[in-house]
Amino acid sequence: MSQEYERQMSADWGSPKRRGQIWRTLRLDPTLLAIIAVIASFGLVVLYSAGDQNQALLEAQAWRLGLGLCIMIIVAQFPPHFFMRLGPWVYLVGLVSLLLIYPFGYEVNGSRRWLRIPGLFQFQPSELMKLCLPIALAWYLHERSLPPKPRHVLVSLTLLAIPCGLIVTQPDLGTSIIIAASGVLVLLLAGLSWRWVAWSSLALMASAPALWFLIKDYQRARILTLFDPERDPLGSGWNIIQSTIAIGSGGLSGKGLLKGTQSHLEFLPESSTDFIIAVLAEELGFMGVLFLLGCYALLIMRGLVVSINAQDTFGRLVSGSITFTLAIYVFVNIGMVSGILPVVGVPLPLVSYGGTSILTLFVGFGLLMSVHSHRRIML
Repeated sequence: MSQEYERQMSADWGSPKRRGQIWRTLRLDPTLLAIIAVIASFGLVVLYSAGDQNQALLEAQAWRLGLGLCIMIIVAQFPPHFFMRLGPWVYLVGLVSLLLIYPFGYEVNGSRRWLRIPGLFQFQPSELMKLCLPIALAWYLHERSLPPKPRHVLVSLTLLAIPCGLIVTQPDLGTSIIIAASGVLVLLLAGLSWRWVAWSSLALMASAPALWFLIKDYQRARILTLFDPERDPLGSGWNIIQSTIAIGSGGLSGKGLLKGTQSHLEFLPESSTDFIIAVLAEELGFMGVLFLLGCYALLIMRGLVVSINAQDTFGRLVSGSITFTLAIYVFVNIGMVSGILPVVGVPLPLVSYGGTSILTLFVGFGLLMSVHSHRRIML
């Protein structure tokens, strides 16, 4: 083989056209993949500090991220129409798993949310519903005229209300609200009239006094704590007080990685899960938080580009719902940690330590990859 031929082969392999062909063959979006990799890698660094340099915790998270990446690649190989045909079935699987909580679920911190498959793994069925519901609603609305007619809206709301009602009784009000939001987002993306939104919002506000007496005592305590954390500084207000202290003490550039006091001296609860953003703010300061928020913004914008360029209604609705739900997760987590929203136990995507939530995220990313990579060959 001549040197000239070897140089030509090397040039062809490294050319943009060749690289593009490789990504198309793998059914992956390199831009989306790069953003996910940056956030996940940054999250591992923060988790290493938040977990007091616990090597086992870090390895478990890295293993789950790796498994999630493999699942994402597998999901991306199937065209969106494949998932559309599965719409009613994944919804039924999600409902059945939620119903199995009642006889077979086990309790953690006062909530019965988990199912355990003996000898294998445990998972949280409500996490699965974050994808099952948008897929089912997108399937239902795909072949119907848009914007949806009133009867189609009512059917969609019924499909939404059943799993949300089951999740509320676990009890898990925060996850139920986010799942409801993911379903409402599908309706909004389908062209739901804003008059429906306005009247529904007014009805919800009008029923707020009645809802106050229907929620549980600890949920009322969380709402009251939001407005006055000092009313119970050693009880329900402890989490908010300590997280805001951590955020405020970080300043512009932070105290330095591994040098935070609130988490390492165990003042900050759930430092590796729900309140990990407070650890980031304390150790890397406002600049560290701004970097993470910038990465999330890029991820959300890329997801919206995928949704806009989708070639059918199903792909547009699913990818749009996944993207906006991710944005809601980020907003709710940071909002509750900074004290502008009640504490509802929502993890920070790709950063908080978790199992089912991470794998569900990567299935969603795989769907985004599928919508992106099959847009040119879809029949």
